[in-house]
Amino acid sequence: MIKIKTEEDLVRIRENAILVSKTLAEVGRHIAPGITTKELDKIAEKYIRDCGAEPGFLGYGGFPYTLCISVNEVVVHGFPSDYKLKEGDIVSVDCGTVYKGYNGDSAYTFPVGEVSKEDKALLDATKTSLYKGIEKAVSGGRIGDIGFAIQSYVENLGYTVVREMVGHGIGRKLHESPEVPNYGRQGRGVKLQEGMVICIEPMINAGTRDVYLNDNGWEVLTQDHKKSAHFELMVAVKHGTPEILSTFEFIENNK
Repeated sequence: MIKIKTEEDLVRIRENAILVSKTLAEVGRHIAPGITTKELDKIAEKYIRDCGAEPGFLGYGGFPYTLCISVNEVVVHGFPSDYKLKEGDIVSVDCGTVYKGYNGDSAYTFPVGEVSKEDKALLDATKTSLYKGIEKAVSGGRIGDIGFAIQSYVENLGYTVVREMVGHGIGRKLHESPEVPNYGRQGRGVKLQEGMVICIEPMINAGTRDVYLNDNGWEVLTQDHKKSAHFELMVAVKHGTPEILSTFEFIENNK
């Protein structure tokens, strides 16, 4: 069942959206060759708790960390570990918060030091596809319009869209209806209504769209071990122009 958010709901959701955006920026300040992904996870947990909130992912469905940190060919749900980031890596950081009974969820793929032209192009295309999808998150449209906008943009550039994981509604629960695929057909799927809040999160691969699940039961990797990028923003469906709730400005103003 899709929950239409009241203005009071949106106030709390916006607070989480800003908090999760600032947490990603705090993590991003420390991303450099030599830091371990487990250290980044601890930075995020401390920051969230210091803000009076709780990590949204920690313990969710049994997930044992604050962040999903997915390096290179790991698409999503990567475990923080003792792995030290290396120059040229790309690292997706997906973060959730719980504050005043509501959830925040956002993700950003960071370059580590200088990355190749090919990897930079993948990051740029994935982020651009996110905004292409957001443009379609308007009242009266359909979920398929969002997926079509993302899919058509990246496939025209030679990339592929992961099908097994999708975006989602968000509010009092981290994952609410509807599902928001990053592929689809125009005019198909759930009708978008003002007051819906969704997370749009393209997961785009440099090679094949085929993926597999790691032995830990969480990490999803590309079948061909080529790199994957992931960006996610929280969006409120409106008439005419969507309201983007979370933001990458804190990250990109730190650069």
